[in-house]
Amino acid sequence: MVRCTNKGCGQEFDPESNPAGGCTFHPGAPVFHEGLKSWSCCQDVNKPVLDFDDFMKIQGCSSGQHSAEAPKPEAPKPVPAANITAVESKAGIETYTTAAPAAIPISTPTSATPPPPEEEEEDDPTVEVPVGTTCRHKGCGKSFVSNEVSRFGEGEEAVCVYHPKQPIFHEGSKGYFCCKRRVLEFDEFLKIEGCTRGKHLFAPKNKPTTEEQEVTCRIDHYQTPTEIHVSVFAKQADKDRSAIKIASNEIAFDLALPGAKRFRRSIELYGPIDAEASSYKYYGTKVELLLKKADNRSWAVLEKTDRTLPVSFTFGVGGRTGTIGAKQLVLDDQNATRHT
Repeated sequence: MVRCTNKGCGQEFDPESNPAGGCTFHPGAPVFHEGLKSWSCCQDVNKPVLDFDDFMKIQGCSSGQHSAEAPKPEAPKPVPAANITAVESKAGIETYTTAAPAAIPISTPTSATPPPPEEEEEDDPTVEVPVGTTCRHKGCGKSFVSNEVSRFGEGEEAVCVYHPKQPIFHEGSKGYFCCKRRVLEFDEFLKIEGCTRGKHLFAPKNKPTTEEQEVTCRIDHYQTPTEIHVSVFAKQADKDRSAIKIASNEIAFDLALPGAKRFRRSIELYGPIDAEASSYKYYGTKVELLLKKADNRSWAVLEKTDRTLPVSFTFGVGGRTGTIGAKQLVLDDQNATRHT
């Protein structure tokens, strides 16, 4: 068995049995920009993420055969041509001079401030692990064989060589906070050998729960003639531990945030919606909801209120309650009576 070198795959395969479509990978290159991480081949489909582990979990966007070939290095960038200028003397003789291209300042990568000490996760040997599960430690890559071999054995299969700290990407260089080696190519970064030896991490132990802290998150929205777009600015909400409920007249949030923080809120909506046609999606910095209106009335606010609201509408992009792209006023029976 050999390990596939296609980006985003990393599975072991048998070269003698390598069917087409058995590998799911990224044909593009990784993109790291201002802390966000994504793939150039599927940025429109898979939105950038903040956490490196989430980046490594982004599903490949292409399929094909597994490959054991070494990744091809990036083509060198062309060197700018020298500037040639012609100078004519008083005697009418032209002379040509070649000016060297302007020197490009080279900045030596410096280590960013390391994050606070992290408490390493421990493997829970009482949890059953499927054969073939990959060790969750960064830089290890070994797969689970059995408890006797991978957890309690004395051989090399039971030894985990990994990076205990987070990766660092700074001015083009890539490495880990726990060791000094830095590389430029992403494929070389994935090959950096671990600097710590220990036990594998296949099933982390459940950490003792800490007291949750209730927090508030900013909610914004805008509308079109048929939809309400709601943004909840809950950074790094854990979708596996969070819940969002959409009903015909209400939306409810229970979002798990980093640091044992929790955001809970229910909103009774200004107007009715089609709950089955509505949807939501998690992003790195927020949660987006798309609510389908049950009718074409214009909403004065997002949340229903007992106060009497004036009939005022903004068409275009202006204001948080504006209706985008509307051609005419659309009023319900109550507002139509008030408007006349």
